[in-house]
Amino acid sequence: MERVLVVGAGLTGGVCAALLRGAVLRRVVVWDKARGAGGRMNTSRSARDAACTADLGAQYVTLGPESAESCRSLCEELVSQGILKQLTAPIEGMVVKEGSCNYVAPQGISSVVKYYLQQSAGADVFYEQHVTHISLRDGKWEVSRKMGPPEQFDIVILTIPVPQILQLQGDIVKIVNESQKQQLESASYSSCYALGLFYEAGAQIDVPWAAQYITDNPCIRFISIDNKKRNIESSEIGPSVVVHTTKTFGSEHLDSDPVEVQQLILSHLERIVPSLPKPDSIKCHKWRYSQVTKAVPSCLGQMILHTQPLLICGGDGFTCSNFGGCIDSAVSLAESVKCHL
Repeated sequence: MERVLVVGAGLTGGVCAALLRGAVLRRVVVWDKARGAGGRMNTSRSARDAACTADLGAQYVTLGPESAESCRSLCEELVSQGILKQLTAPIEGMVVKEGSCNYVAPQGISSVVKYYLQQSAGADVFYEQHVTHISLRDGKWEVSRKMGPPEQFDIVILTIPVPQILQLQGDIVKIVNESQKQQLESASYSSCYALGLFYEAGAQIDVPWAAQYITDNPCIRFISIDNKKRNIESSEIGPSVVVHTTKTFGSEHLDSDPVEVQQLILSHLERIVPSLPKPDSIKCHKWRYSQVTKAVPSCLGQMILHTQPLLICGGDGFTCSNFGGCIDSAVSLAESVKCHL
């Protein structure tokens, strides 16, 4: 039985695995270096109460009038399954484009990716699998990781950020030709930090908004009271707060001490929302590759690096950093792989 490896369990990887479920006699395997699904659709849990969660990456899904039909149908499916529901909570400073609609995930934004991984019908999903080398061995791809022995696959699909593709070692270094390398190197990303503040059940956060875009702070760009954003009021589960920093702050403090960064963000947060109670636990997450600021040019959502055996890459680095961009890339990847099969 042929084996297909999808590297990356984010939105593109999850949807791609689901779209490949009809490819008969092929075993789809998904590897991700994180401890769970989601990629930048990340939902984090409180260290003290697993029921208290916060979306540290994407906050909501936007469907615009320009969204492709494939994107619309997938979004409608998510709504019908209760994975997404319309955003009704007040978000100050949000720019709403005419004809667009925003959706939140009641169970946390990572539930979107988990849904697609479940729809992949039998794909084996493994976490804490950090891919380091990709090499050719007897007409197959030998893929090495930090932990565990190398494994062989007939097809490899890379959905990780473009700079991480360029960091891979092994035969892939000489397989990527100079023109492709220049295209890949031209992609760029912004960086930021996300802070999750988790509270005990019964804690009161008294602000008139569910989320707010900040325009006049050098550190903080966005604050969300996550349970209010998702329209969930429960006395049994504590509230959570998400803070995203500005891109400038993220790039300036990219390699700073995380403890110092966390304290700096908290000091700015206290000035903006002085009424916030003391959290039960805090998580500080660095998004080195947050939003795509420049996509890989001259490719329609994917790039074939090698044909026999197939090595192909995609993700929002080949489109744009939103729900539609990830879906477009996943559809393009799946179509290319099916054509190859």
